[in-house]
Amino acid sequence: MNKKGEPWYIHAALYLVIAILTYILIRVAIIDPSDYIEKENYYSNESHLRMENIRQAEILWEKKNEQYSDNLEELINYIKTDSAVAALIVGIDTLTNRPTNPFKDLSNGKLDFDSLLVSPASHTPYILKVDTTVSIDTVVNPRGDIIKVDTVTTIGSIYYLACPDGYGTIGDTATMALKNTASWD
Repeated sequence: MNKKGEPWYIHAALYLVIAILTYILIRVAIIDPSDYIEKENYYSNESHLRMENIRQAEILWEKKNEQYSDNLEELINYIKTDSAVAALIVGIDTLTNRPTNPFKDLSNGKLDFDSLLVSPASHTPYILKVDTTVSIDTVVNPRGDIIKVDTVTTIGSIYYLACPDGYGTIGDTATMALKNTASWD
């Protein structure tokens, strides 16, 4: 008896399906997770570099204005245009012969101040807040009568900077203990 076999195109189609499923499995199990991890590492490192530069800008702003800024655009404009900051960026320390530039280059090897406005992952602005402290002091005479009430409002003695994508924070508006302290340090 002569038994007729299956047509060749059914075997070819099955081999093609096996090849496609093998490619999909390799892609999902090996290639995509490593790409995801690589992107997450880049976003985390880049965000930390940008936030470090914003911290340095806040420190320079505080030295000049005796308070921190809560306006990121104003802060970036300050470090781009202020002559003292420009001299600090190109300056050399005479004792150690080291550069006095407080800013770090970003992942691409150069420093672009405009990129400090937004997070690298979602391109949303960083969250920047300063504290506002109200101190109330009541002056009372010996008979217990209120003479006057002094109110002192202090703005910008500490600040809080956060990445909108969750890659870290710097500072805290509730305590001076975390002033200029990064969460990843």
